[in-house]
Amino acid sequence: MNFSDLQPSAPLLRSLTRRGYEQPTPVQALILQPENLRRDLLVSAQTGSGKTIAFGLALAAELLEDRESFGPAAAPLGLVIAPTRELALQVQRELSWLLADAH
Repeated sequence: MNFSDLQPSAPLLRSLTRRGYEQPTPVQALILQPENLRRDLLVSAQTGSGKTIAFGLALAAELLEDRESFGPAAAPLGLVIAPTRELALQVQRELSWLLADAH
């Protein structure tokens, strides 16, 4: 399975390709299955397993729907809560490159 098989929007697929992401990790493949989208999930997986990119893709799919970009927002579009400042910065760093082409 490749990321293109999961049919992310064109901007997200460009970001993934630019970073060298071709195939989803097992946790990403499970989280991004159509039956799991728009659901609350509790996921526990090893560090580096791809959880951040998985929830970033799921969040972006929900927010973008069939559009290519977010457009101007009058209010926050999403909220990510992290238990530490370091993890919050890591999440911000990962989502910034992932969502860069969707702005």
